[in-house]
Amino acid sequence: MIPLLGALAGDAAGSAYERDPAPPGDFDLFPSEARFTDDTVLTLAVADALLEAGDYEASLLRWGRAYPDAGYGSRFRAWLGDPQGTPRDSLGNGSAMRVSPVAWAFDDLTSVLVAAEASAWPSHRHPEAVRGAQAAAASVFLARTGVPRGEIRRALTDRFGYDLSRSLADLSRSPRFDATCPGSVPQALTAFLEAESFEDALRGAVGLRGDADTQAAIAGAAAQGFFDVPDSLARRVRGLLPPELLALHDRFWGRFVEPRLGMRSLTPLSRLPDRL
Repeated sequence: MIPLLGALAGDAAGSAYERDPAPPGDFDLFPSEARFTDDTVLTLAVADALLEAGDYEASLLRWGRAYPDAGYGSRFRAWLGDPQGTPRDSLGNGSAMRVSPVAWAFDDLTSVLVAAEASAWPSHRHPEAVRGAQAAAASVFLARTGVPRGEIRRALTDRFGYDLSRSLADLSRSPRFDATCPGSVPQALTAFLEAESFEDALRGAVGLRGDADTQAAIAGAAAQGFFDVPDSLARRVRGLLPPELLALHDRFWGRFVEPRLGMRSLTPLSRLPDRL
């Protein structure tokens, strides 16, 4: 298996189609203009914070400022440019697209949810942004520990209140660009919940024709816990990364992901707390 965090694959797959809707059906998942964006940079910033047992704010600021043209939203860009790093109450989906490393770094769900909130807090303190980060992280954790997707769907509905009743086909018939957590996280997770393969999850998320890179990053992160990432796809995405990001990715993979691959002991859903 070639190392690759699923969120990075989703980011690259969706990067060419944000605000430029993907055609239906078997579209080119990685056209020539595919690239890494802020979703990759900030996912790896969270990974770096976990590797160094440091703080999320410092890591997000350091890596975000190192890649100033990665495609941040206006509110996050303002936060990066604030010399004081003043916390923001954004409800944007940036909290959910970057959170997946915490689901690999901890072995119990309560710790994952606490870390997901902490990773969101510097720039996304709105309750909806925290909820989105926790839901995305819980999806990755439950998927990688072997919980069936029907139970994951029920857990996301019961714990986070997300309406996951609409099918992916139905969602795709009424596309809209919504970069908030409530407007994009449930849709992205639906792409994972209905997918037949890792690639299918990415196609489903991109095919929503919304915030394509971020929704595919969220779907891809969850799908990685459930499906194998094809080596050919992993090679393609790894080839888009500059050396320092690739080295950071592989350090995180070796420390946290590789030791947990194949460990799919079922996690009782009674352990999914109603509140922390």
